[in-house]
Amino acid sequence: MRIAADGIALSAYGKTLYYCPLSSRHLFSVPTALLRDRTVSDAKVAKAVVDLGEKGASDGLEADDKGRVYAGDHEHDSIRQRQIDGEWKTIAHDPRILWPDTLSVAADGYMYFTANQLHRQAQFHERKDLRIKRPRRASSGGISRGGP
Repeated sequence: MRIAADGIALSAYGKTLYYCPLSSRHLFSVPTALLRDRTVSDAKVAKAVVDLGEKGASDGLEADDKGRVYAGDHEHDSIRQRQIDGEWKTIAHDPRILWPDTLSVAADGYMYFTANQLHRQAQFHERKDLRIKRPRRASSGGISRGGP
């Protein structure tokens, strides 16, 4: 079975599209100029895709104005940040970060995300729903926004 890209993010200035299939541990990128140009063949776009390496198991992606990429790490209840040099570091870890998804870097310098609890749904636990029903808050705190 093939699973389409689930994690997807644009660089802050819209020049790069980052994506990752849910079934892959790799992060990929492609220049958006090629995606916008309808005269560019699929083969040329495919050749321009860059495998940025292993990122771990994640769902949601986001990028900031410093060129960093963020990925949820649902195996470790964490949010990870890809540095400019390609290294990954954990910036938030908390047992309440249950399958982090839909990441968003806000103007206030904070990272916001959902804890979608996909792995706790009833279809994975003999019809018993293990999701936490009441709203919970888990924040990764400030991420030091700034210019390019």
